[in-house]
Amino acid sequence: MTDITLSQNVVQCPNVLVQNLADEAVLLNLDSEAYFGLNEVGTRMFAVLQEHNSIADAHQQLLAEYDIDSEKLKTDLLNLIQQLVEQGLVTVS
Repeated sequence: MTDITLSQNVVQCPNVLVQNLADEAVLLNLDSEAYFGLNEVGTRMFAVLQEHNSIADAHQQLLAEYDIDSEKLKTDLLNLIQQLVEQGLVTVS
């Protein structure tokens, strides 16, 4: 698998259901029947990615919302996306 970069876009797979629970979310891959839970920050990252599709735009919005170093946020965001890709929940292009 190639490395994910900020210049790419993220799209939720059509076979995925998302259920928000308070400040957290659970994603269900209907094909594999696997659940994937997100904490409050992960849920916000996922929501911003859905709003923007562009990883770079999502990174900029999250940087404005959280008091965090840009490189740390980039690493955390790309790691989350990698996990979502591995679970078949999103695609990156």
